Amino acid sequence: MPHSLIQLRCGVNSYDWGKKGIDSCAARYAAATAPAGFLIQSDQPYAEVSLVETSTQMKLCFGNLSLSIQAHPDKALAKQLHASDPVNYPDDNHKPEMAIAITPFEALCGFRPLDEISHFLEHVPALRSLVGQEEATTFQRIATTCSSNGTDEAKQQGKQALRKIFAKVMNADEDQVQSASESLVMSARSDGDRFTDGGVAATSGEVLSELVSRLYDQYGADRGLFVLFFTNYVTLAPGEAIFLRADDIHAYISGDIAECMATSDNVVRAGFTARFKDVPTLVDMLTYNCTPFAEQQMDPTDYDDVGFNAKGRKSGSFATLYDPPIGEFAVARCVLKANGAAVTFSPLNGPSIIIVTRGMGTISVGSTALKLKEGYVFFIGASAECAVCSQGDGELEMYKAFCEVSSTSTTQ
Repeated sequence: MPHSLIQLRCGVNSYDWGKKGIDSCAARYAAATAPAGFLIQSDQPYAEVSLVETSTQMKLCFGNLSLSIQAHPDKALAKQLHASDPVNYPDDNHKPEMAIAITPFEALCGFRPLDEISHFLEHVPALRSLVGQEEATTFQRIATTCSSNGTDEAKQQGKQALRKIFAKVMNADEDQVQSASESLVMSARSDGDRFTDGGVAATSGEVLSELVSRLYDQYGADRGLFVLFFTNYVTLAPGEAIFLRADDIHAYISGDIAECMATSDNVVRAGFTARFKDVPTLVDMLTYNCTPFAEQQMDPTDYDDVGFNAKGRKSGSFATLYDPPIGEFAVARCVLKANGAAVTFSPLNGPSIIIVTRGMGTISVGSTALKLKEGYVFFIGASAECAVCSQGDGELEMYKAFCEVSSTSTTQ
């Protein structure tokens, strides 16, 4: 079966938000397959290892600083942005994405419920000053109505009211942002767990005060500080995951993830970044759906298209499937226990990419067998059965990103 098992050499991206030197897994993974002469620089931030297969791309991201306030356009908007500004929007494709935590992970994900935003308008004077007294009062009235009236009309009014106050914050002039940021940070550092009157059920005052202070130290006066009060703050344990549809607002704050997405580099940014910002487009494109984070967190299942050997079954090896509600990609996470636990991946009607995040062993397709270890990446061709076996005393962990091509038949 020629070309069904190919070891890949992947590049590493250096962005300011990455971890520096050997502390970054991105640097270590890249070094595992880098050409002779590649040296990890102790003062260099290493952020991503990028892998691509046809319509899907997978990244391992290792962040030390917050990743920008952003969203990704849907297909229709992506085509428009690419046509009008191909430099900043180099693709005409959408970019739904999924993030699986490798280490404890923090993020902002989607808009909070309206009553939480209303609470912050009441108890965060700096936020209220950016929104404006009249607009804040109007929003709070509508939020109260929406909490007791679940009609479609009420929900639409809530979205319109949220869009209006979010736009006020995002379009505030630099002097306003500077002054409000300084006031916000002063309050956060002096109030501690009493910040924002103790926070809300989803996010305590203690957590919010620490976040504001930490992000201010990273970026200074920035609109992103106020986006904290509009969006769900989430923490993921290793193995937990979120799925972000096109037009969902989000920002990654800290931690390491395996990220899978449709192939596109279109990012609409508006805060926590020195790169190109496009506030008008971000404000216009967002859905303004307000839901608790639980509705965006994924519910992984056992991955059935695998078979473990006796050692693997007895030792508790496992494979988990993350299958988002789109057809372009899915990801399986597999952990093999030490010393000879093995798994066989069934053939798929599409290509796969496997990356090893820890441990060592062998991988084989047909008569081709290769060694694998942390940082190694392999392409698996369509219709190929693949077997992986652990070696040594440690666990072997890997992620397999794949897309299956739908087979259709036409009756004449």
